[in-house]
Amino acid sequence: MYQNHYGLRELPFTLTPNTSFYCDLDGHRSALEVLLTALETGEGFIKVVGEVGTGKTLLCRKLLNELPEQFVSAYIPNPYLNPAELREQIARELQVEIDDEHNQQLLTQAIQQKLLEINQQGKTVVIVLDEAQALPSESLEALRLISNLETESRKLLHIVLFGQPELDERLAQREHRQLRQRISFSYNLHAMSIHELARYISHRLHVAGYKGPPIFSGKVVQQLHEASRGIPRLANVLCHKVLLLCYGEGTYAVLPRHVKTAVADTEDVELNSTGWGAWIALTSVFVFAIAGFVAYRQGWLGGWL
Repeated sequence: MYQNHYGLRELPFTLTPNTSFYCDLDGHRSALEVLLTALETGEGFIKVVGEVGTGKTLLCRKLLNELPEQFVSAYIPNPYLNPAELREQIARELQVEIDDEHNQQLLTQAIQQKLLEINQQGKTVVIVLDEAQALPSESLEALRLISNLETESRKLLHIVLFGQPELDERLAQREHRQLRQRISFSYNLHAMSIHELARYISHRLHVAGYKGPPIFSGKVVQQLHEASRGIPRLANVLCHKVLLLCYGEGTYAVLPRHVKTAVADTEDVELNSTGWGAWIALTSVFVFAIAGFVAYRQGWLGGWL
């Protein structure tokens, strides 16, 4: 669609957490530094909390890519698991053989033996859980018990929890006070400032291969920041839509009216100036965009017929 229109190698504002598009925002850089420092100093539990869409999964994958060689990682992207399933998932990540009977006591012993073997190689295991707020209470307790595995001088594994603010609410409960007290480092991800959003947009366009003049004016960036509240996921959605609108019109520079139209078509965003005019423009402009795309496809197919 607009990829060829702007001379891009790939779409710059997809929602897939692709680390090649990682932008070194102040908040993400600080969080990554905290995580790596905490792991290097041998801490047990580490927690990163951020609102929906603030880039936790991208940061999680960036951490896995940046881990020094002395760490062995076990990544659990979907932790909505009961204690038995959680142990089995950890065992698979660490390449521990699981028998058909799934005896939990034997499985725990096998995990501990594997951790000791890795420790004897001078390495340490890091268990990384994304969406940790989804962990059932019983599994949170099982995770705490797993963290008890240690030698006389050092822990056999570190656990990094990435989650939404609901994770803090879960850990604040009395039943999880022991786990809460074991969290030695924590970091809260914040939304982007308007200057960070401008850099973020420019960075993603550059990574995608854009080499032309600026597309987003200061006024447009200001509108995008107001509407998205600086949340990367919402900014991606809006940027994708405004470029689609420009493609449909055959123009290149994003205008304030494009942002208003995109905002009117997007959930959980708002502009103070957005009104019925944007809704009316929405229908005509998006129809125009779709018509342009259909014409493009027909012309492309016609070349083959």
